[in-house]
Amino acid sequence: MITRLFYCFILYFYLPFAYFRMWRKGLKSPAYHQRWAERLGFFQAPNNVKHGICFHCVSVGETNAAIPLIKNVQRQYPQWPITVTTMTPTGSEQVRSAFGDSVFHVYLPFDTPNAVKRFLAKIRPRLMVIIETELWPNLLHFTRINNTKVLLANARLSEKSAAGYKKYQHVSREMMSDINIVAAQNSEDALRFNQLGLDQDKLIISGNIKFDIQLKNELTQKSQRLKKLWAKHRAVWVVGSIHFKEVDSIIQAFKQVLLVSPDVLLIIAPRHPEFFTEVANIIENAQLSMRKRSDNMIPQADTQVFLADSMGELLLFWGMADIAFVGGSLIERGGHNPLEPAAFGLPVLSGPHVFNFKAIYQLLEQREAVLITNNPQELATRVLELLHDKAYRESLGHNALKVIEENSGAISKLMFEVEKLLH
Repeated sequence: MITRLFYCFILYFYLPFAYFRMWRKGLKSPAYHQRWAERLGFFQAPNNVKHGICFHCVSVGETNAAIPLIKNVQRQYPQWPITVTTMTPTGSEQVRSAFGDSVFHVYLPFDTPNAVKRFLAKIRPRLMVIIETELWPNLLHFTRINNTKVLLANARLSEKSAAGYKKYQHVSREMMSDINIVAAQNSEDALRFNQLGLDQDKLIISGNIKFDIQLKNELTQKSQRLKKLWAKHRAVWVVGSIHFKEVDSIIQAFKQVLLVSPDVLLIIAPRHPEFFTEVANIIENAQLSMRKRSDNMIPQADTQVFLADSMGELLLFWGMADIAFVGGSLIERGGHNPLEPAAFGLPVLSGPHVFNFKAIYQLLEQREAVLITNNPQELATRVLELLHDKAYRESLGHNALKVIEENSGAISKLMFEVEKLLH
């Protein structure tokens, strides 16, 4: 108990810095300047939102992963209201795009006792489903006090995160006791949760819901239409979820590709909207001809780079690609989800830093479904190999699809756990 109180003291001390950080982010992404009261648990909730199911998704990646699960719950339990929380504006926009008014959305508050108690008092969920690894001591403590069941779904715990939690064993063990079920992605994640003090009877291995990708026909048809309109006779290389510090490396690689294959169209989709302008400046400074999504202008025959400065459209662009590169991997960010481009049967390229998706990348590498590159020169070489060898390109894409098919089924396992906790 003393340890959690000390955590609360540190958290209250940090709070002004958290707001200052949001203010700074808001200078480039104005959405961070909005809805600050929600961060402290002050918000208006609809009358019919109580005693339902609350899903917490940190940002866009977790929200995308959770969408099929939430929709399954909506179909099976239409009588119960659903709240979806996020912590970022981009996650918020994704919730609204995917669900409209069929769910109630609010930011999850900072993990101070008063903020958490206000939040829980307004929605009073019977079940809280936390996606991946959002372990907040006060949130877990007060959900238990309020008799709210907690399912940690699609749970993952890296070696680095596990080592951090082990430094605070008392807090970690208390959190593990507050959780009802941990549905781990694989046996390695399960072992790490067990070592943090989670009882074995609270632990299952469900697999990764990110393998349960269902591409809508409307989406694939729209992608095909855009490909014919934008680049009918051109190869398209899509670089998705790219971070600002990786853009220079991508541009270097692309310039090398253009020396051999000058007709390639590069589509760049940055991860964070606050850097859209800076990415555009880098492309212009590299003297590459560019069109932007925000200008509502389509690529022309002489357009070399199309900047996807929009949110929620990455799947659409993956569907147009001949080759995919997944960002967050040329820097020590840990990578992003490679399964979305794999679901389109694309050859997937990545940088070496993929520890956030270690198990997935290991599986893809074992099945010869991904190519890891360490620098711009290697990346350019791999892209050119794939462009000039259609059979190789199709083989990698076919292998990627097989990996997804063979590892799907996590959602049905999670639905079984949801049903148990609700009854």
